[in-house]
Amino acid sequence: MKHTAINDDLYEYLLAHGHNGDPVLADLARVTQERAQGWSMMQIAPEQGTLMELLVRVSGAQAAVEVGTFTGYSAICIARGLPREGSLLCCDTSEEWTAVAREFFARAGVAEKIELRIAPAIETLRALPAERRFDFAFVDADKVSYRDYYEEILRRLTPNGLIVFDNVLWGGSVIDGSNQTADTVALRELNERIADDDRVQAVMLSISDGLTIVRKKE
Repeated sequence: MKHTAINDDLYEYLLAHGHNGDPVLADLARVTQERAQGWSMMQIAPEQGTLMELLVRVSGAQAAVEVGTFTGYSAICIARGLPREGSLLCCDTSEEWTAVAREFFARAGVAEKIELRIAPAIETLRALPAERRFDFAFVDADKVSYRDYYEEILRRLTPNGLIVFDNVLWGGSVIDGSNQTADTVALRELNERIADDDRVQAVMLSISDGLTIVRKKE
């Protein structure tokens, strides 16, 4: 088994040797830290954003959906990967944090690609027209609803479309059988469901708190 443990110095090296630096995103991270304080850890890591932009670009995605927008870091990365005529539907319940997102969508020059809906995401998804389809999805919201988001998005996903789930390792709690908190159980059940689901191909990566990338089979 090959695995390289990441300490702080090696993580800084990792960031420095990918294209993870961007002035708008760096400023957004700073503003989020200042305004959100204890909640700022909900923001994705820089390398996650870079990876998602790359995935969107190379997959040729035209239409994307995000469940859990917070202050907009991941949405900007996704929107940048979309073509000029592409669209991103962002689902969130917080007017406060998405106000920051709207400000930075404009600064990043991607506001015209993004539709932001403030409502429970599962309600937004279920209310979409039957013909609404997505090529790419990112899920980083309430963990107890991950399974519902998975099923709702998967049925709307185009063949070879991708879903990316954040926090699938949950600080290692997913392998701790004594941890029966609702979030941990929900993530554990999602991970098992995806692993056994013959409708998809998937890989789990140890990036940040764990990412699972799911491809819907043709």
